[in-house]
Amino acid sequence: MRIFSKALEGSVLRYLNISHNALGEKGVRAFSELLKSQESLEEFYVMNDDISEEAAKALSELIPSTEKLKILHFHNNMTGDEGAMYIAEMVKRSPNVESFRCSATRIGSDGGVALSEALGRCTRLKKLDLRDNLFGVDAGLALSKTLLKLPDLVELYLSDLNLENKGTKAIAVALKQSAPQLEVLEIAGNEINDKAAPALAECLAAMQSLKKLTLAENELKDDGAVIIAKSLEDGHTDLKELDVSTNMLQRVGARCFARAVTNKPAFVQLNINGNFISDEGIDEVKEILKAGKKSLDVLGSLDENDPDGEPDDGDDEEEDEDAEDNEDELDSKLQSVKVEQDD
Repeated sequence: MRIFSKALEGSVLRYLNISHNALGEKGVRAFSELLKSQESLEEFYVMNDDISEEAAKALSELIPSTEKLKILHFHNNMTGDEGAMYIAEMVKRSPNVESFRCSATRIGSDGGVALSEALGRCTRLKKLDLRDNLFGVDAGLALSKTLLKLPDLVELYLSDLNLENKGTKAIAVALKQSAPQLEVLEIAGNEINDKAAPALAECLAAMQSLKKLTLAENELKDDGAVIIAKSLEDGHTDLKELDVSTNMLQRVGARCFARAVTNKPAFVQLNINGNFISDEGIDEVKEILKAGKKSLDVLGSLDENDPDGEPDDGDDEEEDEDAEDNEDELDSKLQSVKVEQDD
C-alpha cells in the first residue's frame, strides 16, 4: 500500500478505486501520501475494505478536499454508527456528489440520522443507495426531510432499512413533492403493510417516469396490493419491472398487479413469486397477461409460490380488526377502486 501510494503521490487523479482490499485503519493510513495530495478527485470507491470507525476517521482526515467529487461509494464495510459520523463529515464537504452509496455498512439509527442530515447538502444527488443498514424509523424520518432537498434524484435504493410504516409514509410524502421524475425505487424488506399503501400509492401515481419498482419482502397482502396496483394503472408507460414477491399476496392481489402492468408497452418482468397465490389465481394472471399480448416470460419463476399457504395475520391490534377479510370482500374492494375486470 505504501509503495503504491508513494509512487502515485502528486498525481492529479480524477478516479481512485481502492475497493476489495483488507485495509482497515492501517491500510487507509498507508495511502496517506496519495490521499493527502488529491484535490481533483471526481470518483472515489472504498468498498469491501474493512472500513471500521477508526478507518472511516482516517479517511475523513486524509482527504483534503472533496469539492469536485461526483461519485462516493462505500459498500460492505463494518462502519457502524460511530464510523457513519465520519462519513457524514466527508459528505458535508462533498456538495457536488451526484451518486452516493453507503450500503451494507452496519449503520444504525444515530448514524443514519447523521448521514441523512449530511446528505441534505448534496442537492445535486441523482443516485442514492443506502440499502441493508439498520436505520429504523427515526433515521427514516430524518431521510424524508432530506429528500425534500434533492430535486434531481433518479434512482433511490432504500431496501432493508427497517423503515416500517411510519418511516415509509414520511418518505413517500416527501418523494411525491420532490422526486416525481424518479426512475428506480427499491424499498423492499421494510415491514410495510397495507396501512402505508395509500401514501405509497399517491407517491407512485406522481412518478410517471418510473421504470423499476421493488416492493418485495414486505407485508402488503391483498389489501395493500389493491391500492398500490391502482396507482400504477394509468400512465407509467416506461415501467419495465415490478417486484412484489414475498408479500403474502393471494389471488386478488396477483390479479391486480397483472392488470396494472399489462398495458405497459415496455414492461418485461413481473415478480410475484414467494406468495400464496392459488393455482386458479396463477391461471387468471396468465390469462390477463395473454389478453394484454404479453409473453408469459414476463411472469418469471413461481417456484417459491405456495398455493396452499395463507397470510399470517400477526399480533398487531390494528391488523386484527381486518384480519377476517376474505376474497369476496377484496373483490368488492377491487371494484370500488375501479380496477377494470375481465369479461
